[in-house]
Amino acid sequence: MLSLFQRKRKPPATGGTSLPIAELPSGLIQPESATALLATARRQRLLEHIWQRTSLSRKQFAKLYLAPLERYAELVQQFPASEAHHHAYHGGMLDHGLEIVAFALKLKQSHLLPVGAAPEDQSAQSEAWTAAIAYAALLHDIGKIAVDLHVEYTDGGIWHPWHGPVRRPYRFRYRKDREYRLHGAATGLLYTRVLDCEILDWLSNYPELWSSLLYVLAGQYEHSGVLGELIIKADQASVAQALGGDPTKAMAAPKHALQRKLLEGLRYLLREELKLNQPQASDGWFTEDALWLVSKTVSDKLRAHLLSQGIDGIPANNTAVFNVLQDHGILQPTPDGKAIWKATVTSDAGWSHAFTFLRLAPALIWEAEERPDPYAGTVVPQQGEAGADSSEPQTSPSSTKVLQTEGGVLPPPSIVSGNTLGPVVDEVAALLNLFEDSAASVGGGAPEQKRALPPAAIPSNQPARPVPIEDTASTVAQPTEIPSGEHFMVWLHHGIQTRKLIINDARALVHTVADTAYLVSPGIFQRYAQEHLQVKTLAKQEGLSEWRWVQKRFERLQLHRKHPSGLNIWICVVSGPRKTRQLHGYLLNEASVLFDLAPTNNPYLALKAESAATNAPESIDASGG
Repeated sequence: MLSLFQRKRKPPATGGTSLPIAELPSGLIQPESATALLATARRQRLLEHIWQRTSLSRKQFAKLYLAPLERYAELVQQFPASEAHHHAYHGGMLDHGLEIVAFALKLKQSHLLPVGAAPEDQSAQSEAWTAAIAYAALLHDIGKIAVDLHVEYTDGGIWHPWHGPVRRPYRFRYRKDREYRLHGAATGLLYTRVLDCEILDWLSNYPELWSSLLYVLAGQYEHSGVLGELIIKADQASVAQALGGDPTKAMAAPKHALQRKLLEGLRYLLREELKLNQPQASDGWFTEDALWLVSKTVSDKLRAHLLSQGIDGIPANNTAVFNVLQDHGILQPTPDGKAIWKATVTSDAGWSHAFTFLRLAPALIWEAEERPDPYAGTVVPQQGEAGADSSEPQTSPSSTKVLQTEGGVLPPPSIVSGNTLGPVVDEVAALLNLFEDSAASVGGGAPEQKRALPPAAIPSNQPARPVPIEDTASTVAQPTEIPSGEHFMVWLHHGIQTRKLIINDARALVHTVADTAYLVSPGIFQRYAQEHLQVKTLAKQEGLSEWRWVQKRFERLQLHRKHPSGLNIWICVVSGPRKTRQLHGYLLNEASVLFDLAPTNNPYLALKAESAATNAPESIDASGG
């Protein structure tokens, strides 16, 4: 069964004379064998974990997993995984590859694949799916060494990875003209350098697995199903670990989780609306090592933006927003674990002012090449002072100006020999212990039991990749006119047409009653005010609450139906399976104002007699005329 895997691999050709490390000219790196590259204590510990998750004997593991891992190690050598983001140090690509394989195989234990197949088919294909997930995880970023890096030898000759592993002393740099995301498409140039023909022959026997794997290797995660989702979660976990985040939360985050929406919203605002590094009036400041966003301003705008995108579950106040951002690992907490920092901004011209801030890691928002220029002044956290909108104590003063390393590539956190145990092993143990609590929270199926390799897994004649985060700018833009009654109606129509405002639902603020539209008050006006922050200023000038200001502008349009007595508010009785309740709101004269084709009336709502409407709360019916 494994006869084709028993052939001995030829030792790699030397490809030239290697200089001793001590004799290498400055800036050159000596290529190493896979054995040497994988010999560190940390990498050996990761390899052990990968083996434990495969249900294979050591001999089978060596053929199906260790051989591809060794070929991968020889190919990526000491290259970093990114220039200045995650794993941005010599050997970072190899570390990231091993970590994501380990995370992905742990996640796979919570799934029975292929989804929906008969149990006997899932059992027969189990090892093939496990291997495919490991290979997809390992190769998801390998295209970077083909399109992001410029690698050359001492004589100026250029190395390309499709020629095979680098065999002579080399140096590398990142291409300044590289195209972000091209590496996903470039994976196809290299995966046959890691996966041999026998492995590909084996996997191609399983059509669903094969198509999912090819989609991931082509960077088309939207078509790759569960396999792609597992790779995305594992990648997020590895990146979060490298950036000091929480891999457990990263792996547990569903595709459409609130934390993703919060991060997408922040990225959108920083791209389209927020102003950074202004001389005085600014929404935030970007320094070498942190992004400082004015807490209240950004929280208000973030909540307004997410509501405008029709996203549910957005907290109603700033404190709740801060808590959610911190709970999901998006904010960097103060030394006391709080969300709000107080810091003093000082410009190079001498202007200085204290603000309350949210602090984020720049890597969460931008790739290295996308970052703006850092602030020329300083942002210095203050000691023992609470922010204006928070009671949290703050950190001690320190300048945030940090010098970047040459070339943007950080040195490795530590140099570990194969004989060094202790802190490194403890670090890996802590990393792997995170798996024990995370798998159950992301999986959709029952955990698989450890078992021997099924005979069907390898035929007798064959041996045994913030989905890009959705671009919130791609959604239909909201009208940007000054708030008014007319603008409220445009917003209302737009929200219904784009389904950002749901109708006839238990939580809906718009229903169809009596063959027209019914607007729930004050909820619909509050929603508009939350999305349009200018309302607060306008309402304050008239001494009104924000929603009441919107309500008055709507009433002036005279688009709503009144009672014979002149009252505006209509009461609807909501009849549910267990209880009834009442809604207060406005009936429009014509449904066509909001609907091109009005839906049928909500069967659970019925208008109450006018006599009951006279008891509507005064706070809802702002005007009787």
